[in-house]
Amino acid sequence: MSIITTGAGPSPRGTGLPAAPNLRRKARPGETVIRAILMTSAFLSVAVTVGIVAALIQPVIEFFREVPFGDFFATEGQYAVLPLVGGTAMTTVIALIVAVPLGLGAAMYLSEYASPRARKFLKPTVELLAGVPSVVYGFFALSFVTPTLLQDILSFDVGFTNALAAGLVLGVMIIPTIASLSEDALSAVPQSMRQGSLAMGANRMQTTLRVVLPAALSGVAAAVVLGLSRAVGETMIVALAAGGQKNLSLDPRESMQTMTGFIAQTAGGENPVGSTSYNTLFAVGLLLFVITLVINMISIAFVRRYRQAY
Repeated sequence: MSIITTGAGPSPRGTGLPAAPNLRRKARPGETVIRAILMTSAFLSVAVTVGIVAALIQPVIEFFREVPFGDFFATEGQYAVLPLVGGTAMTTVIALIVAVPLGLGAAMYLSEYASPRARKFLKPTVELLAGVPSVVYGFFALSFVTPTLLQDILSFDVGFTNALAAGLVLGVMIIPTIASLSEDALSAVPQSMRQGSLAMGANRMQTTLRVVLPAALSGVAAAVVLGLSRAVGETMIVALAAGGQKNLSLDPRESMQTMTGFIAQTAGGENPVGSTSYNTLFAVGLLLFVITLVINMISIAFVRRYRQAY
Protein backbone atom coordinates (compact mmCIF):
# COMPACT_ATOMS: atom_id res chain seq x y z
CA MET A 1 0.00 0.00 0.00
CA SER A 2 1.46 3.32 -1.03
CA ILE A 3 1.56 6.39 1.19
CA ILE A 4 0.63 9.75 -0.28
CA THR A 5 2.73 12.65 1.05
CA THR A 6 2.28 16.37 0.62
CA GLY A 7 4.84 19.07 0.22
CA ALA A 8 3.53 21.02 3.21
CA GLY A 9 5.13 18.61 5.67
CA PRO A 10 3.55 16.82 8.60
CA SER A 11 1.17 18.59 10.98
CA PRO A 12 2.66 19.58 14.33
CA ARG A 13 0.00 17.48 16.10
CA GLY A 14 0.40 14.45 13.81
CA THR A 15 -3.13 14.59 12.41
CA GLY A 16 -2.03 14.12 8.83
CA LEU A 17 -3.33 17.57 7.87
CA PRO A 18 -1.09 20.23 6.33
CA ALA A 19 0.30 22.82 8.76
CA ALA A 20 -1.34 26.23 8.87
CA PRO A 21 0.55 28.87 6.90
CA ASN A 22 2.56 31.40 8.88
CA LEU A 23 0.73 34.65 8.16
CA ARG A 24 3.26 36.73 10.06
CA ARG A 25 5.79 36.39 7.28
CA LYS A 26 3.39 37.44 4.57
CA ALA A 27 3.98 40.95 3.30
CA ARG A 28 1.05 43.34 3.76
CA PRO A 29 1.90 46.73 2.22
CA GLY A 30 -1.58 48.07 2.91
CA GLU A 31 -1.32 47.45 6.64
CA THR A 32 2.09 49.09 6.73
CA VAL A 33 0.75 52.23 5.09
CA ILE A 34 -2.26 52.36 7.41
CA ARG A 35 -0.06 51.87 10.46
CA ALA A 36 2.23 54.68 9.32
CA ILE A 37 -0.76 56.99 8.82
CA LEU A 38 -2.13 56.21 12.28
CA MET A 39 1.25 56.72 13.95
CA THR A 40 1.68 60.02 12.10
CA SER A 41 -1.74 61.18 13.27
CA ALA A 42 -0.93 60.30 16.87
CA PHE A 43 2.45 62.03 16.84
CA LEU A 44 0.94 65.04 15.02
CA SER A 45 -1.62 65.49 17.79
CA VAL A 46 1.13 65.44 20.40
CA ALA A 47 3.26 67.80 18.33
CA VAL A 48 0.41 70.31 18.02
CA THR A 49 -0.11 70.25 21.80
CA VAL A 50 3.60 70.76 22.42
CA GLY A 51 3.63 73.57 19.86
CA ILE A 52 0.76 75.34 21.62
CA VAL A 53 2.58 75.17 24.95
CA ALA A 54 5.81 76.35 23.35
CA ALA A 55 4.04 79.34 21.80
CA LEU A 56 2.69 80.34 25.22
CA ILE A 57 5.86 79.97 27.24
CA GLN A 58 7.89 82.95 26.02
CA PRO A 59 5.14 85.61 26.39
CA VAL A 60 4.28 84.17 29.81
CA ILE A 61 7.90 84.47 30.94
CA GLU A 62 8.00 88.07 29.76
CA PHE A 63 4.71 88.76 31.53
CA PHE A 64 5.88 87.45 34.90
CA ARG A 65 9.07 89.48 34.61
CA GLU A 66 6.86 92.55 34.84
CA VAL A 67 4.03 91.27 37.04
CA PRO A 68 4.58 89.34 40.31
CA PHE A 69 2.75 86.08 40.90
CA GLY A 70 0.90 87.68 43.80
CA ASP A 71 -0.62 90.35 41.55
CA PHE A 72 -1.67 87.72 39.01
CA PHE A 73 -3.24 85.27 41.47
CA ALA A 74 -5.16 88.01 43.24
CA THR A 75 -8.80 88.95 43.64
CA GLU A 76 -8.44 92.57 42.57
CA GLY A 77 -6.23 94.51 40.22
CA GLN A 78 -5.57 94.99 36.55
CA TYR A 79 -3.88 91.62 36.13
CA ALA A 80 -5.88 89.63 38.71
CA VAL A 81 -6.95 86.26 37.33
CA LEU A 82 -9.04 84.86 40.19
CA PRO A 83 -12.16 86.86 39.17
CA LEU A 84 -11.82 85.31 35.70
CA VAL A 85 -11.48 81.83 37.20
CA GLY A 86 -14.53 82.50 39.37
CA GLY A 87 -16.60 83.66 36.38
CA THR A 88 -15.56 80.60 34.40
CA ALA A 89 -16.43 78.30 37.29
CA MET A 90 -19.81 80.00 37.80
CA THR A 91 -20.96 79.66 34.18
CA THR A 92 -19.60 76.11 33.95
CA VAL A 93 -21.39 74.93 37.11
CA ILE A 94 -24.69 76.41 35.89
CA ALA A 95 -24.16 74.74 32.51
CA LEU A 96 -23.57 71.34 34.14
CA ILE A 97 -26.64 71.74 36.35
CA VAL A 98 -28.67 72.19 33.16
CA ALA A 99 -26.91 69.76 30.84
CA VAL A 100 -26.22 66.72 33.02
CA PRO A 101 -29.84 65.90 34.03
CA LEU A 102 -31.25 66.73 30.60
CA GLY A 103 -28.43 64.97 28.74
CA LEU A 104 -28.58 61.82 30.87
CA GLY A 105 -32.38 61.81 30.71
CA ALA A 106 -32.30 62.02 26.93
CA ALA A 107 -29.64 59.30 26.80
CA MET A 108 -31.60 56.93 29.04
CA TYR A 109 -34.77 57.48 27.05
CA LEU A 110 -33.05 56.89 23.71
CA SER A 111 -31.23 53.82 24.98
CA GLU A 112 -33.86 52.12 27.16
CA TYR A 113 -37.32 53.38 26.25
CA ALA A 114 -37.46 54.76 22.71
CA SER A 115 -38.47 52.53 19.85
CA PRO A 116 -36.00 52.07 16.98
CA ARG A 117 -38.11 54.36 14.83
CA ALA A 118 -38.22 57.09 17.49
CA ARG A 119 -34.49 56.73 18.18
CA LYS A 120 -33.71 57.08 14.49
CA PHE A 121 -35.53 60.42 14.47
CA LEU A 122 -34.76 61.84 17.93
CA LYS A 123 -31.02 61.22 18.19
CA PRO A 124 -30.10 63.23 15.06
CA THR A 125 -32.46 65.95 16.27
CA VAL A 126 -30.66 66.20 19.61
CA GLU A 127 -27.26 66.16 17.92
CA LEU A 128 -28.42 68.95 15.62
CA LEU A 129 -27.99 71.38 18.53
CA ALA A 130 -24.25 70.77 18.34
CA GLY A 131 -24.19 72.27 14.85
CA VAL A 132 -25.63 75.62 15.91
CA PRO A 133 -22.87 78.30 15.93
CA SER A 134 -22.00 79.48 19.42
CA VAL A 135 -22.50 83.13 18.42
CA VAL A 136 -26.15 82.28 17.72
CA TYR A 137 -26.44 80.90 21.25
CA GLY A 138 -24.92 84.13 22.54
CA PHE A 139 -27.45 86.33 20.78
CA PHE A 140 -30.21 83.93 21.91
CA ALA A 141 -29.15 84.56 25.51
CA LEU A 142 -29.21 88.34 24.96
CA SER A 143 -32.47 88.51 23.01
CA PHE A 144 -34.60 85.85 24.75
CA VAL A 145 -33.14 84.28 27.89
CA THR A 146 -32.31 87.49 29.76
CA PRO A 147 -35.22 89.78 28.82
CA THR A 148 -38.00 87.21 28.39
CA LEU A 149 -37.17 84.20 30.58
CA LEU A 150 -35.27 85.78 33.46
CA GLN A 151 -36.74 89.29 33.63
CA ASP A 152 -40.34 88.86 32.42
CA ILE A 153 -41.28 85.27 33.29
CA LEU A 154 -39.12 84.60 36.38
CA SER A 155 -38.94 88.27 37.49
CA PHE A 156 -35.24 88.05 38.34
CA ASP A 157 -33.32 91.25 39.00
CA VAL A 158 -30.64 90.78 36.35
CA GLY A 159 -28.81 93.15 34.08
CA PHE A 160 -28.40 93.00 30.34
CA THR A 161 -25.40 90.69 30.78
CA ASN A 162 -25.20 88.15 33.58
CA ALA A 163 -23.61 84.82 34.37
CA LEU A 164 -26.96 83.06 34.83
CA ALA A 165 -28.12 83.56 31.23
CA ALA A 166 -24.69 82.60 29.90
CA GLY A 167 -24.64 79.42 32.01
CA LEU A 168 -28.15 78.39 30.99
CA VAL A 169 -27.44 78.75 27.28
CA LEU A 170 -24.03 77.14 27.71
CA GLY A 171 -25.79 74.15 29.27
CA VAL A 172 -28.14 73.89 26.30
CA MET A 173 -25.14 73.90 23.99
CA ILE A 174 -23.39 70.94 25.67
CA ILE A 175 -26.54 68.79 26.01
CA PRO A 176 -25.92 67.02 22.66
CA THR A 177 -22.37 66.10 23.70
CA ILE A 178 -23.46 64.51 26.97
CA ALA A 179 -26.60 62.92 25.53
CA SER A 180 -24.98 61.35 22.48
CA LEU A 181 -21.90 59.92 24.22
CA SER A 182 -23.92 58.73 27.22
CA GLU A 183 -26.42 57.01 24.93
CA ASP A 184 -23.56 55.17 23.20
CA ALA A 185 -22.22 54.05 26.59
CA LEU A 186 -25.64 52.85 27.78
CA SER A 187 -26.32 51.01 24.53
CA ALA A 188 -22.99 49.18 24.88
CA VAL A 189 -24.16 47.44 28.09
CA PRO A 190 -24.96 43.79 27.25
CA GLN A 191 -28.63 42.93 26.89
CA SER A 192 -28.14 39.95 29.18
CA MET A 193 -27.69 42.28 32.15
CA ARG A 194 -31.06 43.89 31.47
CA GLN A 195 -32.71 40.51 31.03
CA GLY A 196 -31.20 39.24 34.28
CA SER A 197 -32.45 42.28 36.18
CA LEU A 198 -35.95 41.96 34.76
CA ALA A 199 -35.95 38.25 35.53
CA MET A 200 -35.19 39.04 39.19
CA GLY A 201 -38.36 41.15 39.38
CA ALA A 202 -36.99 44.66 38.80
CA ASN A 203 -39.00 47.03 36.67
CA ARG A 204 -37.64 49.00 33.75
CA MET A 205 -36.72 52.10 35.75
CA GLN A 206 -34.95 50.09 38.44
CA THR A 207 -33.03 48.21 35.76
CA THR A 208 -31.98 51.45 34.10
CA LEU A 209 -30.88 53.22 37.28
CA ARG A 210 -29.40 50.32 39.24
CA VAL A 211 -27.99 48.05 36.54
CA VAL A 212 -27.47 49.79 33.20
CA LEU A 213 -26.31 53.20 34.47
CA PRO A 214 -23.70 51.82 36.95
CA ALA A 215 -22.41 49.45 34.26
CA ALA A 216 -21.95 52.38 31.85
CA LEU A 217 -20.60 54.75 34.51
CA SER A 218 -17.17 55.15 32.96
CA GLY A 219 -18.62 56.12 29.58
CA VAL A 220 -21.13 58.49 31.16
CA ALA A 221 -18.38 60.12 33.20
CA ALA A 222 -16.28 60.59 30.06
CA ALA A 223 -19.27 62.24 28.36
CA VAL A 224 -19.80 64.63 31.28
CA VAL A 225 -16.12 65.55 31.42
CA LEU A 226 -16.05 66.18 27.68
CA GLY A 227 -19.05 68.48 28.06
CA LEU A 228 -17.31 70.16 31.00
CA SER A 229 -14.18 70.76 28.94
CA ARG A 230 -16.23 72.25 26.14
CA ALA A 231 -18.05 74.53 28.56
CA VAL A 232 -14.78 75.74 30.07
CA GLY A 233 -13.33 76.51 26.65
CA GLU A 234 -16.41 78.16 25.12
CA THR A 235 -15.85 81.80 24.09
CA MET A 236 -18.65 83.48 22.16
CA ILE A 237 -21.53 82.70 24.51
CA VAL A 238 -19.79 83.95 27.62
CA ALA A 239 -18.20 86.89 25.80
CA LEU A 240 -21.61 88.12 24.67
CA ALA A 241 -23.91 87.10 27.53
CA ALA A 242 -21.80 86.95 30.71
CA GLY A 243 -20.29 90.42 30.49
CA GLY A 244 -16.87 92.02 30.26
CA GLN A 245 -16.25 93.12 33.83
CA LYS A 246 -14.05 91.28 36.31
CA ASN A 247 -16.26 90.33 39.22
CA LEU A 248 -15.53 87.70 41.86
CA SER A 249 -19.01 87.03 43.18
CA LEU A 250 -21.25 84.11 44.12
CA ASP A 251 -24.36 85.79 42.71
CA PRO A 252 -24.99 84.48 39.17
CA ARG A 253 -27.33 87.38 38.44
CA GLU A 254 -24.36 89.72 38.26
CA SER A 255 -22.21 90.41 35.24
CA MET A 256 -18.95 88.45 35.19
CA GLN A 257 -16.05 87.91 32.86
CA THR A 258 -14.66 84.48 32.09
CA MET A 259 -11.17 83.47 31.07
CA THR A 260 -12.09 82.88 27.45
CA GLY A 261 -14.08 86.12 27.34
CA PHE A 262 -11.07 88.02 28.65
CA ILE A 263 -8.81 86.43 26.04
CA ALA A 264 -11.21 87.40 23.25
CA GLN A 265 -11.48 90.96 24.54
CA THR A 266 -7.73 91.39 25.01
CA ALA A 267 -6.82 89.89 21.64
CA GLY A 268 -9.29 92.12 19.82
CA GLY A 269 -8.59 95.27 21.78
CA GLU A 270 -6.12 98.10 21.45
CA ASN A 271 -3.30 96.59 23.51
CA PRO A 272 0.03 96.84 21.64
CA VAL A 273 1.59 93.52 20.73
CA GLY A 274 4.37 92.66 23.17
CA SER A 275 3.09 94.91 25.95
CA THR A 276 2.38 93.62 29.44
CA SER A 277 -1.36 93.98 28.91
CA TYR A 278 -1.15 91.98 25.70
CA ASN A 279 0.98 89.25 27.31
CA THR A 280 -1.72 88.83 29.94
CA LEU A 281 -3.80 86.82 27.50
CA PHE A 282 -0.97 84.28 27.13
CA ALA A 283 -0.74 83.89 30.92
CA VAL A 284 -4.50 83.41 31.18
CA GLY A 285 -4.43 81.03 28.20
CA LEU A 286 -1.71 78.91 29.79
CA LEU A 287 -3.66 78.76 33.04
CA LEU A 288 -6.77 77.70 31.11
CA PHE A 289 -4.70 75.03 29.36
CA VAL A 290 -3.47 73.70 32.71
CA ILE A 291 -6.99 73.65 34.17
CA THR A 292 -8.29 71.72 31.16
CA LEU A 293 -5.35 69.32 31.38
CA VAL A 294 -6.04 68.63 35.06
CA ILE A 295 -9.73 68.02 34.34
CA ASN A 296 -8.88 65.53 31.61
CA MET A 297 -6.30 63.75 33.79
CA ILE A 298 -8.88 63.35 36.57
CA SER A 299 -11.42 62.05 34.07
CA ILE A 300 -8.96 59.51 32.65
CA ALA A 301 -8.18 58.24 36.15
CA PHE A 302 -11.90 58.02 36.94
CA VAL A 303 -12.71 56.17 33.72
CA ARG A 304 -9.92 53.67 34.29
CA ARG A 305 -11.04 53.15 37.88
CA TYR A 306 -14.65 52.32 36.99
CA ARG A 307 -14.21 50.82 33.53
CA GLN A 308 -15.93 47.47 33.06
CA ALA A 309 -15.21 45.06 30.21
CA TYR A 310 -17.92 42.75 28.86
